[in-house]
Amino acid sequence: MTYPIYLIGYMGAGKTTVGRLLAERLGWHFVDLDDAFHEIHGLSPADYIRTYGIEAFRRKEKYVLEDLAELPIEKVVYATGGGYPCWEDNMECLKELGTSFYLRWQPHHLAERLALTDLNERPLLHGKDATEILEVIRPQLEARSPFYEQADYIIDAPVEDTLDGSEDEQLAEQLYELIMTD
Repeated sequence: MTYPIYLIGYMGAGKTTVGRLLAERLGWHFVDLDDAFHEIHGLSPADYIRTYGIEAFRRKEKYVLEDLAELPIEKVVYATGGGYPCWEDNMECLKELGTSFYLRWQPHHLAERLALTDLNERPLLHGKDATEILEVIRPQLEARSPFYEQADYIIDAPVEDTLDGSEDEQLAEQLYELIMTD
């Protein structure tokens, strides 16, 4: 397995939470690319998109990841933005830079998880309830899946009917076991 590790998947998939848990368990560094973007550009991704548009954001987001990849630290878990792998050749870049893991969820579970978050930082979903969120994400997830599925590994989230809050820990444990046995 090539380091660093890149977690990809739709918003709400737990990339940040799982990434932190995994990095802690491995004793590695953790970087949330949205946080790094904010630190470098002075605006959250949501504010940048509102101000400059999605295309400008995607260009800057790509540079943030490429700049971080040049740092002399190999053992890092990165949480990418949900749309990052779907723009230009970003998925190819991730595969060249390290090992990518797609955290795959059922759309209704993503909608349920997203409905519990602060939607102010998710312009596409702001003001929507779980049903409306599902209507937005289902076609977008379908369009993004071919990109996500190019990941080196696909990790399926638990498929229970009801989420109990332990899913992120379960995903982190799955990833840890996979990394340690590879």
